Amino acid sequence: MSKVKIDYSLYLVTDRTLLGERDLAQGIESAIHGGVTLVQLREKSVSTKEFLQLAVRVKEITTRYRIPLIINDRLDIALAVDADGLHVGQDDLPMLKARELLGPNKIIGVSASTLAEALLAQQQGADYLGVGAVFNTSTKSDAKEVSLEKLELIKKSVSIPVVAIGGINITNIQQVMTTGIDGVSVVSAILAQEDILMAAKQLRVVIKNQQKTDI
Repeated sequence: MSKVKIDYSLYLVTDRTLLGERDLAQGIESAIHGGVTLVQLREKSVSTKEFLQLAVRVKEITTRYRIPLIINDRLDIALAVDADGLHVGQDDLPMLKARELLGPNKIIGVSASTLAEALLAQQQGADYLGVGAVFNTSTKSDAKEVSLEKLELIKKSVSIPVVAIGGINITNIQQVMTTGIDGVSVVSAILAQEDILMAAKQLRVVIKNQQKTDI
């Protein structure tokens, strides 16, 4: 079994606190209908039991639409639901240990905010990088800021896909995409919006238009 081929262009990271009374699984399904190409389940404030139950529900949806599911940080949950991969931060499970435990056919992404971190992650076998925070973000208060110039430098310096993260929304997504990156990771730009389907569609249009320009 080989790794799934991944389209990183519109990468949804979850945070169910943004949904109010709305259901996270339904929100993810709407986002997929709108053009999301990859889903990362990141729920920091739930118990392990709740996270597992949520992951099972979300995996059913992502499998149905053939959208890869990445679990943030929690290797145990990723293994339990047979997710497509794991995303780790600089303070999480080390990349090499994650690979040892997950095996060669799962996707592993690593957060990076410096060129050195990006190069090390690539050297250790990361499949992609999450680079940011590009703009101020309320969903990750401890994120270091990365300028668009640094983002572009990291993209040019590595051969694995680079996804920009942090504060990206419909008003600034185009300038982020001009750095040549492979995709954008968004949270509130989709899940905090009243119409999740339309929010995803609008972001998708900008991405597709920029990709045509880059060809």
